[in-house]
Amino acid sequence: MESYKRTDRLGDQFRMEIADILLKKIQDPRIGFTTVTSVEISVDLRHAKVFVSSLDESAAKERTLKALKQAAGFIRSELGKRLKLRRIPELTFHQDKSLEQAAHLFDVMEGIQKEP
Repeated sequence: MESYKRTDRLGDQFRMEIADILLKKIQDPRIGFTTVTSVEISVDLRHAKVFVSSLDESAAKERTLKALKQAAGFIRSELGKRLKLRRIPELTFHQDKSLEQAAHLFDVMEGIQKEP
């Protein structure tokens, strides 16, 4: 059995804290309704990929990612205040496409089942 790595635990903690910061501290209307789906932290704790999903159309998703990239410094400083870590990683935001891919696979599977 593989043990639960420290970076995985920190990723979960970062996900919860970033979601809370987006909900309570960020007042940017470009961000809108955004969900933090996961956070992948490098082993050396220098970089973190934050995956977000949004229910908006693609143009609004791009605006959301741009706003999140601009707010990355503020989010990082808030994480520094909330978490007792020596180093807070650099945050990069990425669009999580797993929901879109799952919906596409579901449509393909339905199409296969309907064929005679």
